[in-house]
Amino acid sequence: MPSQQWFLHPLRVRYQETDQMGVVFHGNYITWFEIGRTELIRSAGYDYKTIEQQGLLLPVVDLECRYALPARYDDTVLICTRISDFSPVRLSFESEIRKVSLEQFHPAIVNQYEDLPGEKLVAGGTKHVWVNEKWRPARLDKSLPELYALLQSMA
Repeated sequence: MPSQQWFLHPLRVRYQETDQMGVVFHGNYITWFEIGRTELIRSAGYDYKTIEQQGLLLPVVDLECRYALPARYDDTVLICTRISDFSPVRLSFESEIRKVSLEQFHPAIVNQYEDLPGEKLVAGGTKHVWVNEKWRPARLDKSLPELYALLQSMA
């Protein structure tokens, strides 16, 4: 069951992210999904560097990405991310990329949207498993209980 709270991170499409057709190259949306995950965790008071220094890694084991409409150079987009599933060994994120005008997005109320603003361009998500430095499954509740509690409160 996904959390009702989305974390929104604005981004302006840069020229280098577009292809010869003038639209965002499809692989960039996957990078934007990662930016959303990283910034969601950072907004909660952690960063991946600190988590990795504690001996935990969070590789992607599954990826879903559905393209509806393209983003284009200089568009303002929102990377929308929320936790969709959570356990001591797994973590899944739901993601959307949405085109917005600056008037539709107000950073002061970034996480207070019930319905996401703008036009949906891409939707999908990623699934992850917690592993240790030897790439063996790890239980977050035992390895980093304070992060487990924080993510549990977000899910």
